[in-house]
Amino acid sequence: MSLSKRIMVELPALRRFARALAGGQAEGDAQIEALLTSILTAPDEALAAPDLKLFLYRKLTDGFHELGSFRPCRDGSVAEQSVRHVLNRIAPRPRIAFLLKSLEGLCIDEIAEVMQVSDVQARLLIELGSTAIAEQLRTDILIIEDEPLIALDLQDIVEELGHRVTGIARTLEEALKLVADKKPGLILSDIRLADGSSGLDAVNMIIQSLHVPVIFITAFPEQFLKGLKPEPAGLISKPFLSETVRALVSQALFFDRRAGMDESLGAN
Repeated sequence: MSLSKRIMVELPALRRFARALAGGQAEGDAQIEALLTSILTAPDEALAAPDLKLFLYRKLTDGFHELGSFRPCRDGSVAEQSVRHVLNRIAPRPRIAFLLKSLEGLCIDEIAEVMQVSDVQARLLIELGSTAIAEQLRTDILIIEDEPLIALDLQDIVEELGHRVTGIARTLEEALKLVADKKPGLILSDIRLADGSSGLDAVNMIIQSLHVPVIFITAFPEQFLKGLKPEPAGLISKPFLSETVRALVSQALFFDRRAGMDESLGAN
């Protein structure tokens, strides 16, 4: 397969990544065009790359390192302006690492290769990006969890990110009451609750009238292999790592904010 055809295979993912990183399709496509021009003008380095996909991400992120901050958004939807504002306040390297992990699904060693850093440094950059994005997207979080120590651990984690906990519910009934009192911007929910009720049922009832991302934290992740709804913004198995929770909370809020931008820009 020719180099141009191999690049075409990776192009949709590259455009998605560039768009997320820049906060808009026009800015992202400008970076893609510059990347393609440089590669097709001098293809030897790309042809010699052991992994073309990682090479393309590396060359693309090199352009963003040089770009630094993005131009202020003076047009577009409110959602698009909001996303750009968030991204523009995050240093380029943590922003890149966070999106390579959360949007592109690259593993640590691949991110380290793209960013030309060690695995330890890649983990640190992802954590910095996750924390910085969370600080820009502070919200109210409802915790639905019947084990007190786990609930308090989750509360500590999200409050360290700057979020506010509206309450901790141990049952479906408590969850519905807390939502009636104050609408959360994110829900962290177990599946099986103290009185035998279901966190899934609680969430399904809540999202009938409230658009809110949900992360399920459960010892029974296999239940989601059975096609149960809703589709979560994240799924974490118990026992969990605090950094996993922090990353998924930031990811869920970021992509929930981006959803309005995606709708306004259309499917490009």
